[in-house]
Amino acid sequence: MELRDFLSLGQILISTLLIVLVLLQVRGTGFGAALGGQDASFRTRRGLQRSLHRLTILVVVVFISMSAWSVAAS
Repeated sequence: MELRDFLSLGQILISTLLIVLVLLQVRGTGFGAALGGQDASFRTRRGLQRSLHRLTILVVVVFISMSAWSVAAS
């Protein structure tokens, strides 16, 4: 396997993890909320919610870095 193959596999795994993390954060909101159906209230993030938020940011940075490295390797 070449480096490009490892990067592609890594991108698939990271993107799957990113999807799971985003879905874990969007609990209790349905499709109507995406269209503006619910009233948006701002709260502070605490505990597990804060950790999920920070982990999501970290995974996004890793995904973007891998994508840029993959383009550079091609």
